[in-house]
Amino acid sequence: MKKYETIDIYYDEAGDFLEISFGVPPETEYTEDIEPDIFLTKDKETNEIKGIGILNFKSKAKETFLKEILKKLNISMPLDISISE
Repeated sequence: MKKYETIDIYYDEAGDFLEISFGVPPETEYTEDIEPDIFLTKDKETNEIKGIGILNFKSKAKETFLKEILKKLNISMPLDISISE
């Protein structure tokens, strides 16, 4: 699994948007939809995944949901994920 030295997590409660960024932001990037309301941000030069964005996060939020997405993308996060309101 891909491991990153830095991981930034941002949640916008008003917009119900979760963003997880991995490593140093690329100079040029693009986004790719992988499921409804879920997109990846990738480095345009290397095609490396640099972020995941999830719209309407609360409606999708189950503790296993985010773990399943990260596992599907072969990304490891050095923490346990719990979601509560």
